[in-house]
Amino acid sequence: MNRTHVVVTGANGFIGQHLCRKLVESGRDVTACIREQANIPDLDCNSAALQVCRIPSLGRSTALSRILRNADAVIHLAGRAHVMRETAKDPLRAFRDVNVRVTENLASLAIESGVKRFIYLSSVKVNGEVTNDNAFCADDPPGYCDPYGQSKWEAEERLIELAAGTMMEWVIVRPPLVYGPDVRGNFLAIMKYLFRRALLPLGSIHNNRSLVSVYNLNDFLCLSVDHPTTANNRFLISDSEDISTPDLIRRIALAMDRSPRLIRCPEVILLIAGAMLGQKEAVQRLCSSLVLDKQKVHRVTGWRAPITLDLGLNRTVEWFLNQQRTMKDD
Repeated sequence: MNRTHVVVTGANGFIGQHLCRKLVESGRDVTACIREQANIPDLDCNSAALQVCRIPSLGRSTALSRILRNADAVIHLAGRAHVMRETAKDPLRAFRDVNVRVTENLASLAIESGVKRFIYLSSVKVNGEVTNDNAFCADDPPGYCDPYGQSKWEAEERLIELAAGTMMEWVIVRPPLVYGPDVRGNFLAIMKYLFRRALLPLGSIHNNRSLVSVYNLNDFLCLSVDHPTTANNRFLISDSEDISTPDLIRRIALAMDRSPRLIRCPEVILLIAGAMLGQKEAVQRLCSSLVLDKQKVHRVTGWRAPITLDLGLNRTVEWFLNQQRTMKDD
């Protein structure tokens, strides 16, 4: 029986390294596409099931066509990520150049090469930034609030347009905040504050947020490679349990064997302080709710998150503490 061959773009990123390992463990052959100067330090590049290909770009090229010719599926992770401190003069154009144009080029080549399925990692930011009474659903109309979310929506739409009338199936996956070993952003900042035993003025926050561990996200991405009911569908993927920001801090602190040291501060003060410090968006995400509806993925595929929130947090904290020990030894 022939093994499924999967091409992964952005394979050297936080999600990509975990995904390539997961795909190999699940019995697939993987071609990990990375930039010419990039590296994948944490993967066993000597595995017969894993081939690393360094390419100058994901635009049209003979090298990329050759890679795709033998592929059954593509998982497209590469893209311009959400930028906290934007420096581009035209942010929408900068996001479109990477997230839309590159996806368009890669999907076109995949169709020409006979790839059976194209899996695109999008973002819940296509839906929006905040939920109030109703959770976001995969088939809601777009509610993006920034150029990043808009570019992800446009890339989704272009992929669907290109695949229409061809033999190539598409799958679109929109995760919320992804955490796990090598995580960055707000999640890493919270762990650093807890490790330093700093006071966190988030005790008055009453919100609810969906998160997804890199383990659960990649479990679903692996499923999407050949599961029949994922074809030509959009999905929102999250852990089985949603959580408030204060409770998340308490759970991380417990895993770290630290006191959470939460103090109460009015939300409006936090938002004002965040704006003054140039961290408005980061503070808003800590205070607001963002909940994903899990019913569609359950109904259509039967998939449920295999890793609990607590186990995902424990693994992430374990990685973080090992990093701290390594830094201390150095």
